[in-house]
Amino acid sequence: MASNLQHPEVKPGNGFVSEDQRRAAEQVRTVKERQKQSLHLQRENILSQKTSHPARRTALEAALAQVDAQIESLN
Repeated sequence: MASNLQHPEVKPGNGFVSEDQRRAAEQVRTVKERQKQSLHLQRENILSQKTSHPARRTALEAALAQVDAQIESLN
């Protein structure tokens, strides 16, 4: 009985999460945060580029829109 207090049984809906589930969730969260950081760096890089060429500006705007959409999908 004491072992049940130390290591509660994991059942769906009881509010307890196994150590493996916690680690998997943490790993997913970490990967997602790294992706967000990478996308934010890409966004900053795009915004820092200055150009007067219309075709290049259009390409940068499209790239920015794509990065913004990817950031939004991660939120």
